[in-house]
Amino acid sequence: MDADVIVVGAGLAGLAATAELVDAGKKVVLVDQESEANLGGQAFWSFGGLFFVDSPEQRRMGIKDSYDLALQDWMGNAGFDRPEDAWPRKWAEAYVDFAAGEKRAWLRAQGLKIFPIVGWAERGGYGAVGPGNSVPRFHITWGTGPGIVEPFERRVREGVAKGLVTFRFRHRVDGLTVTDGVVTGVTGAVLAPDASPRGVASNRDVDGDFALSAQAVIVTSGGIGGNHDLVRKTWPEDRLGSPPEDMLTGVPAYVDGRMQQIAIDSGAHMINPDRGWHYVEGIKNWDPIWPGHGIRILPGPSSLWFDARGNRLPGPLWPGFDTLGTLEHLRTTGHDHSWFVLTQKIIEKEFALSGSEQNPDLTGRDWKQVLSRVRPGAPGPVEAFKQHGEDFVVADTLDELVAGMNVLTPETPLDVDALRTQIEARDREIDNPFSKDMQVVALRGARSYRGDKLIRTASPHRILDPKAGPLIAVRLRVITRKTLGGLATDLDAAVLREDGSRFEGLYAAGEVAGFGGGGVHGYRALEGTFLGGCLFSGRTAGRAVARALG
Repeated sequence: MDADVIVVGAGLAGLAATAELVDAGKKVVLVDQESEANLGGQAFWSFGGLFFVDSPEQRRMGIKDSYDLALQDWMGNAGFDRPEDAWPRKWAEAYVDFAAGEKRAWLRAQGLKIFPIVGWAERGGYGAVGPGNSVPRFHITWGTGPGIVEPFERRVREGVAKGLVTFRFRHRVDGLTVTDGVVTGVTGAVLAPDASPRGVASNRDVDGDFALSAQAVIVTSGGIGGNHDLVRKTWPEDRLGSPPEDMLTGVPAYVDGRMQQIAIDSGAHMINPDRGWHYVEGIKNWDPIWPGHGIRILPGPSSLWFDARGNRLPGPLWPGFDTLGTLEHLRTTGHDHSWFVLTQKIIEKEFALSGSEQNPDLTGRDWKQVLSRVRPGAPGPVEAFKQHGEDFVVADTLDELVAGMNVLTPETPLDVDALRTQIEARDREIDNPFSKDMQVVALRGARSYRGDKLIRTASPHRILDPKAGPLIAVRLRVITRKTLGGLATDLDAAVLREDGSRFEGLYAAGEVAGFGGGGVHGYRALEGTFLGGCLFSGRTAGRAVARALG
């Protein structure tokens, strides 16, 4: 036997599980098809958002939150409606309890720090029991994605120094070893060395094969977002219409879904494969790292959103309110793109870009750079996209702006007069502190929250006011990101068979398990819950396996 436990996947969930096993004195082989440069997986590239409930940061910002309110929001957001949602519902209750309880203290004890201003993502707009966050809950890690990976990588490397952890990079798992119905190891191919930088697609040349044995295997191999064929295969056409022909990719190419299918072929039960979390505010990265590299705009509430034919989106499908609802609506238009129309004043205050590399101030823990966000001018990475990004059009007049938009999408030309009519109508609603335009009402409501007024919501103004210009249009496309369904697990992260019994010896955590239970989010995510889901399910799996092994 090569170890007590084999962990497949060296992303955040795999690191969290391994760290817990090290604390229990267990020997672990950590296997990953990529090189050591990719340790930490997708989490490294993230903005570092974490979902906390009733945190000190919230209280300092005047936010009153509670477990009951958060659970109400989670359940309204998830929309659990299937018999197989029984375990995901239990995971949801356990995760909200974790987020309202020990999660923050557990992370703080490991050195993780939180940016003091809490963000308000997925604002909803369908009533108290509908989807969305009732209050701001998006806490940014000081150090973004690398800052989240750091403490768990440190704990795992301490395990290496103690002789408890062995890394097996460039080892691609191709099968699970099942002995008398129990998973006892993995087999696969040793891939040729590859010195590519983190995130860059690596070679798949085979140098040999391998077999490893252990008392248990934990699968933490991630989702399917880098595999567009699989995204399209699992796309819920009955709910969302046909999948886009033109999609951007929000994760590295190694997020391929292979290991999920390998587990299914061995006898694991997969549930909710049709549930995914793909953003509609994707723009092509002008300086890409992986194939089809897209970046998501994290928008404030002021930009006007138009479909490909120039029709303003209905409420509450405004920027930052309802990701899935907006995706569903846009798929009915018959086109793969939509548009933001905004001003320089809005982009300076409201545009943030998802990803650690797009936020060097927060990633580098540089307060001087962070404070520059409140000064005039767009953040450096945003300005770079405005200047170099192929999806941006900048002009002084609406006629010039629409002409530039039509150059980008000549197959769906926009009518400048129709666009002007809609924008001018909205602009007339700005002259009073009250309005029947609910987006205007919503952005004024956002500014009643101190955090939004300080750094995320521009003061209300006319889009066509030359003093707020120049005008900016941004072409948006769907960007693949997260898999919400996954391998079914119980509350010990033990993988289940189709009949509901445990698949002995096999555990799963992170995105491959729908972040817990096979789909802890249901249909929608409240944001800040993916990294936390990896940590919670990874920790759960590591502790459960340690207990089972004694």
